[in-house]
Amino acid sequence: MNTTKLAVIGGGPGGYVAAFKAADLGLDVTLIDEAVNPGGVCLYRGCIPSKALLHIAKLLNESRAAEKWGVKFAEPEIDLDRLREWKNEVITKMTGGLGQLVKARKLKHIQGRARFVDAHTLHIDKADGDQDQLQFENAILATGSRPAVPGVFRLDTDRIMDSTGALELNDIPASMLVVGGGIIGMELGQAYAALGTKVSVVEMLPGLIPPADRDLVKPLQNMVAERFEEAMLNTQVTQLEEGPDGLTVHLQESDGKKSAKTYDKILLSVGRVPNSGDIGLEATAIAVDERNYVQVDGQMRTAEPSVFAIGDLVGAGLAHTASHQGAMVSEIIAGHDKLVFEPNAIPSVVYTDPEIAWCGLTEEEAKKIGRRIKVARFPWAASGRATTQDTNDGVTKLLIDPETDRVLGVGIAGSGAGELIAEGVLAIEMAALASDIQLSIHPHPTLSETVMEAAEVHYGQSPHLYAPKRL
Repeated sequence: MNTTKLAVIGGGPGGYVAAFKAADLGLDVTLIDEAVNPGGVCLYRGCIPSKALLHIAKLLNESRAAEKWGVKFAEPEIDLDRLREWKNEVITKMTGGLGQLVKARKLKHIQGRARFVDAHTLHIDKADGDQDQLQFENAILATGSRPAVPGVFRLDTDRIMDSTGALELNDIPASMLVVGGGIIGMELGQAYAALGTKVSVVEMLPGLIPPADRDLVKPLQNMVAERFEEAMLNTQVTQLEEGPDGLTVHLQESDGKKSAKTYDKILLSVGRVPNSGDIGLEATAIAVDERNYVQVDGQMRTAEPSVFAIGDLVGAGLAHTASHQGAMVSEIIAGHDKLVFEPNAIPSVVYTDPEIAWCGLTEEEAKKIGRRIKVARFPWAASGRATTQDTNDGVTKLLIDPETDRVLGVGIAGSGAGELIAEGVLAIEMAALASDIQLSIHPHPTLSETVMEAAEVHYGQSPHLYAPKRL
């Protein structure tokens, strides 16, 4: 039987970062994953290919908008085969690079699927058809998640796509209904709309991007109203029928009103479920909750002291969260056993046009817990750089403790929000005051200034927005 100090099961951003970190700390590491190279859903079927398509979408949208700035382009021609090839080249480059890093670190990489035999043994079905057993001292479970498919959508048809199918870009449908107004649905919906599909979205809740504050979502809602056929909120799908002209979708609004509409395709994006089944958890003491998420403590340790779990599998549905958890667990296994995963700010980013990003406390969360806050907003209508880019509908806001002036949360809506939010994360983690941001010189003219100017708004001292502080 083969042995290893650390077995990492799953090669996504949580798993491969954990494996690389452990190897750098001198541990004997075996990484088990079904793909030829690490990368997981994020690199193969998620974060990276979707951003490649969103880059194309932004280019298309800007070329069409340029006429009002005095530059007129002919209508772009879409070479779908080449577009698909380019997207795949991005994936191959990224995953191939990780494969080279596996070799450089002299990791043992087994391409296959692992299941627990007991709390220290794995059975591995290899990709080449062979089988093996691996005895480990510690293991990190990083098997990720997959798209959720509610019962009404379980039809045997290629007209229903999940995020994986949408990223294959098999065609550009004439019309498409995005089911779910969350991050994945809105990102891919915008990409297909830019490519020429007539896109509609249906969301059972009152607004798009439910976790975000409403003022941050407003610029996106304005863009959706302009580029989508329609956005149906407070509405759910009750029945599907496939016919020669497409899928007929039966809809019901929250007030009981019913309707039926037909689309060429449906993009199903109603969340994800953890890959906790069929990995042998029943052979261990590892516990899952009612939604099948693996239960862990503050060190990401399961009920089996030898096994840790990270990422989507425990409900931490962001690649960067999984990476940080994986790196921390590797340090714990290497002997730094006082570490606990307790960040004050985990950034969330919606890579739509415009982007939305937030970290720390949100206004909605503050209301729910009864936390007193002061909110300082700086509208991008007063930003010189935003004006030069014709992106004046953005906003930057700070959530501030009224007693101490400590920054508790940051929210940004607008071009490049995903890049700008990192300053907010650092401010919250370092317990910065609004005055620390105000007194830090930001370059002009930039969008990053809007963070500083939001702090100046808090003190009634913004030079570009007349909002004197009321005593």
